[in-house]
Amino acid sequence: MVKHNNVIPNVHFHKKHIGSSRGPLKARLALDQASKKKSRRLARAARAARIAPRPLKTLKPIVHCPTQKYSAKTRLGRGFTLQEIKAAGMTPKYARTVGISVDHRRTNRSSESLNANVERLKAYQTKLVVFPRKRLSAPKNGDASAEECKAATQLTVTVTPLSKPAKEIEMADVTDEMKSFKAYTTMRVARKETKVDGYRIAAENAKKKD
Repeated sequence: MVKHNNVIPNVHFHKKHIGSSRGPLKARLALDQASKKKSRRLARAARAARIAPRPLKTLKPIVHCPTQKYSAKTRLGRGFTLQEIKAAGMTPKYARTVGISVDHRRTNRSSESLNANVERLKAYQTKLVVFPRKRLSAPKNGDASAEECKAATQLTVTVTPLSKPAKEIEMADVTDEMKSFKAYTTMRVARKETKVDGYRIAAENAKKKD
């Protein structure tokens, strides 16, 4: 609370103020949100038609979230490391041409994440349909056949999204041993035993010295 006979503070921090000809207290509104949503959708559709039959999005790696609190969770990252691209048998220049994101700043901190992303790249390569550079020329090594090129369709969603394991409920019968078990008492006794364990060891050592 403020001291003395001053005005009670009532500032509106949630308003987005911008400068204008009428003063700096003009609140920024978002009345064009619906139209912007439509324009973004039309822009995505136009880009998909322009780059067809290439996928609309690129392949992203699986990375762990930062900080110890969220490090157990995984999400899609910015791009694959140079080490992951090399382990998958590709070059960064070639990977960018076949719809794979490359991040030269990211590094691998563990072999588990490296192997997981290398397997992700290899699985993507098995599903990849590479068109010949010139449509009328004969397919080279690594290019798809004419039948595969005709059957190819454009992917407009996330390429190889993360698969979340389904949570299953395990059904079991409640036994008499489970009913008689007192979890709170067991935890308190174990906590007390751990607390006095050091005192007991010190007392035994003192008796041995005497």
